[in-house]
Amino acid sequence: MAHPPGREPVRRVQRVVRPPVGHGVRHQHRTATATAGSGAGRRGREALGETGGMPAQPRPGVTVFLTGLSGAGKSTIADALVADLEAEGRPVTVLDGDVVRTHLSSELSFSREDRDLNIRRIGFVAGEVVKHGGTVVVAAIAPYDAAREEARALVERHGRFVLVHLSTPLEVCEGRDVKGLYARARAGQITGFTGIDDPYEPPARAEVVIDTSVTPLTESVARIRSAMDGATAPVS
Repeated sequence: MAHPPGREPVRRVQRVVRPPVGHGVRHQHRTATATAGSGAGRRGREALGETGGMPAQPRPGVTVFLTGLSGAGKSTIADALVADLEAEGRPVTVLDGDVVRTHLSSELSFSREDRDLNIRRIGFVAGEVVKHGGTVVVAAIAPYDAAREEARALVERHGRFVLVHLSTPLEVCEGRDVKGLYARARAGQITGFTGIDDPYEPPARAEVVIDTSVTPLTESVARIRSAMDGATAPVS
């Protein structure tokens, strides 16, 4: 069955991954008194941190927003990034643009107005997760810059927003098109297809820019992790 214009195949639904391995495990060979005492001391140190009595600050939430043409590599990078975060025991919520359309925006068309509304909804959900210190990975075409900036504003009320533009050239994306959607769009069988007869507006201020046709996957993930961990200058 053909996918609607400018969409990539659905690859996953929202996920919340496992907690850190070993959470809650305690050795039992110490006496009750020693265990209680050391536990209290440890909890006190965790509460106060190691900075002279100041409470330890929780890690702020962050959203990584992957945007680019169909076939640019959003799903591939999202999968690798999530796996990298999971390996650290870091809970992640994945918001796939197509999955959100299925479960949250099924009434929307592919007009510009409805596409923008879909991205605003993604931004709202991401912001709610970030508000509670969560990590979100978004993978969506999100073709219009104004809508992406609205999503940024919704998230940045509560935490950090890292916009990743996958700038993979159109001809490369077409070459990866195993379902032939670009060919159908070129033939006029699909209308409003992003990159063919509907525009993709490159982000005006992406934190990270990656051309997946020349940048290895491991390096792509490393660049994104650097931005997530506090790099402020654009990484390209």
